[in-house]
Amino acid sequence: MLPYYGIKEFKANILIIDDEPDNLRLLSTILQYQNYKVRQAVNAEIALKTIELQLPDLILLDILMPEVDGYQLCEQIKNNPLTKEIPVIFLSALARGLDRKKGFQVGAADYLTKPFELEEVLAKVKNQLTICDLKRQLTQKNQELSELKSKASAS
Repeated sequence: MLPYYGIKEFKANILIIDDEPDNLRLLSTILQYQNYKVRQAVNAEIALKTIELQLPDLILLDILMPEVDGYQLCEQIKNNPLTKEIPVIFLSALARGLDRKKGFQVGAADYLTKPFELEEVLAKVKNQLTICDLKRQLTQKNQELSELKSKASAS
């Protein structure tokens, strides 16, 4: 067994936005146990400030919140060039097809219905982070290819 020196390498940085403390606590515990770095926000204002301080790799966002709801916040995130690529997974007790459709229309990558299953949460988080990582790799490879084409054209 390797010694533990108190340094932890996190898989990813996840922001959970929900006005219900029990939901924040449950999701945070689940994700931290899986070695994700988790930050929390209880409303849109705090969420935007938290995002500004450090961009998350993934956002879990409740829909039914006071003042600014999850749909509105997701639109703000997706309309910002700095944050538009961050995947957003909606968390909601709203289970109708129209609610899901609206979530996807405003930019959600996925949708979880409350009460949620542990395995489903972890699978959807992992899937979105994998997609995000593959997009980054593809962008990097395309940039390398473009540079090679430029060098070949110059010679």
